[in-house]
Amino acid sequence: MINKSIISLALLCSLFVSATIQAEPQEIDHVTVIVNEGVILESEIQAIIAEVKKTALQNNQSLPSDKALRAQAVDRLIINSVQVQMAENMGIQISDAHLDSVIQNIAQSQNMTVEQVRLEIVKSDESYERYREKLREEVALNEVRRGNVHRRVNISLQEINTLIGLMDENSSKEEYQIGHILVSVPNKAAQSEVDVKKEIANKVLKLLKDGSDFKKIAIASSSGAKALEGGDWGYMGINEMPSLFAESVRDKKAGTLIGPLRSGAGFHIVKILDVRGRQTVEVKEVLARHILIKPSIILSEEKAKNMLNKFLEEVADGTEDFGKLAKKHSEDPGSALKNGELGWANPDIYAPKFKEQLASLKVGEYSKPFRSQFGWHVVQLMEERTADATAKSKQDQAYQILYKRKFAEEAENWLREIRDQAYIEVIAE
Repeated sequence: MINKSIISLALLCSLFVSATIQAEPQEIDHVTVIVNEGVILESEIQAIIAEVKKTALQNNQSLPSDKALRAQAVDRLIINSVQVQMAENMGIQISDAHLDSVIQNIAQSQNMTVEQVRLEIVKSDESYERYREKLREEVALNEVRRGNVHRRVNISLQEINTLIGLMDENSSKEEYQIGHILVSVPNKAAQSEVDVKKEIANKVLKLLKDGSDFKKIAIASSSGAKALEGGDWGYMGINEMPSLFAESVRDKKAGTLIGPLRSGAGFHIVKILDVRGRQTVEVKEVLARHILIKPSIILSEEKAKNMLNKFLEEVADGTEDFGKLAKKHSEDPGSALKNGELGWANPDIYAPKFKEQLASLKVGEYSKPFRSQFGWHVVQLMEERTADATAKSKQDQAYQILYKRKFAEEAENWLREIRDQAYIEVIAE
C-alpha cells in the first residue's frame, strides 16, 4: 500500500513546480554596456533619463524621443566610465575631507550652510549620500581632465599680443549666451562620410530655421559635451569663446543661427540664445605665498594638517623661515621653487576655499591649515594692490582668456579621442 504522506508530498512538490513555471519572471538590473574593464548598468542609464525628464518638466522644456535620450545617456556614461577608470589608474582618490571642503564651497557660493544644502537635496527627492558620491566622481573626473588636457594647451607670446590688440580695439562689454550643436565627424573619416555629416548638419539647421526647438534637437542630436543641457554653454564674451565662433557671433542679435561651421571635431551649429551687457568691476590683486601638503595612502589627512601646524609654530618662534619651508616641503612645484610665492594675481583665479582664506587675512598674516581640492594649505597674504592697466596685467588677462578658450577646445578633442580608443561592447538594449 502506498503511503498517503508520500502522495501528499508529491502533490505539494507538483503544485510548487507548476506555480514556479507559471510565475512571471522578475526584472532585475543588468549590464548593458561593457567599457574597457568597466560596465554600465541599465539602472544608471534610466537614472540619467529620469533626471533629464525631471529637469525638463520643471523648466517646461519639451524632449526628443526616449530612444534619443537613451543614446545620449549611454554616450555620457561611456565617457564617464573611461574617465573613472583613468582616475583609478592615475591613483586619484577623493577623500571625505576633500569632498566636505567642496560641498562647503558650493554652500558658500549659494549663501547657504552645508545643512541647508543637504535639506534642499533631500527635498528634491534625492539621497544626500547619492549626491555626495556623484559629486565625488565629478571632482575626480575634473582632476583627470585637468591633468590630461592642461599639457595639451600651448599659448605663444604672439597669440597673447594679438589678443591684447583685439581687446584694445574692442570696447564692447557684451556677453553672449551660446547654444551649440555638434554633428561629429570621426577621425580619419573618408570624404564621403564627411559629406554625409555635412548634409545632416544642413538638415538640422533647416529644422531650426523652420522653428524647431533648439534645446530639444541638441539633446537628441548633438555630440557636444553640453548636449544633455540642451547645448547651452552659458554666457561668455567674444574673447572667451572658441575662435571658430567669435567672428561669426560678433554683433549678432539674440535668436541668430550660425553654421554649419567646420572644425576637426565635425560641423557646429551655434544659436545666440541671449545677449547682455557685461558689468565692469574694479579688481584688486594680492601677492601671497603658501605651502601645500597633499594627503596620500602614506600621509593621512590628520598628519598633513599637523605638519602645517608644526611649520606655523616654527615660523612663529623664529626657528624656521616660511619661504625655506615652502621650498623644501611644498608640493606645489610652481610656487615651491619661488619660496612658496604665487605672484600678483586676482584672487578670483584661486579655488573658493583658498580665495576665502586670503580674504580673511590682513597683510602679513598667516592662515590656519585649511583643506582645498588640491590638499592642505597654509597661506600668507604678503601685499595687496588695485589692478591697473599695465602691459603685464593685460598679458595676464589675455593669457587667462586664451587658456580658458583652448582648454575648452582641447577638452572636447580629448574626450572624443579617449572614447574612440575605448573598447565598447553593447550587450543589452
